[in-house]
Amino acid sequence: MLPNKACAVVLSSSPYPRLLLFRHPLAGVQLVKGSIEKGEAPGAAAVRELWEESGIRGALIKADLGCWDAGHQGQVWSFQLCEVKGPLPEQWAHQTLDDHGHVFEFFWAELDQLPLNECHPLFQRALAFLGAALQAHGHKGKWVECDPL
Repeated sequence: MLPNKACAVVLSSSPYPRLLLFRHPLAGVQLVKGSIEKGEAPGAAAVRELWEESGIRGALIKADLGCWDAGHQGQVWSFQLCEVKGPLPEQWAHQTLDDHGHVFEFFWAELDQLPLNECHPLFQRALAFLGAALQAHGHKGKWVECDPL
């Protein structure tokens, strides 16, 4: 399964693991995700998308969490666990240069209290896959139960 989308996964490390999410002004709560360009590795695409969508620079890939067939418009997502240097704010806004210049509002969500009711069903399923992938890679954090329909 060859991925055509890269998803940058960022977890906080203290005081307990939380997941970086953002509110899209038109499409609800989402993970950072975007297209993999021709000749680009999924990890490089995830780092690029993280910079473009959040303003976070200098992320490193900590682990490849696997691929997921989204069952939507031929999308296959590659989940990349990213490590960022230094602390990040509790919340911030970032205006994108692409995606019509929207302002994305970033925040940290507790793993057992993800705002699933604010997510499109596609992102609800992506979060279900991500939870299983993190647990398979030894992450012991408590994860909200998601219906992986």
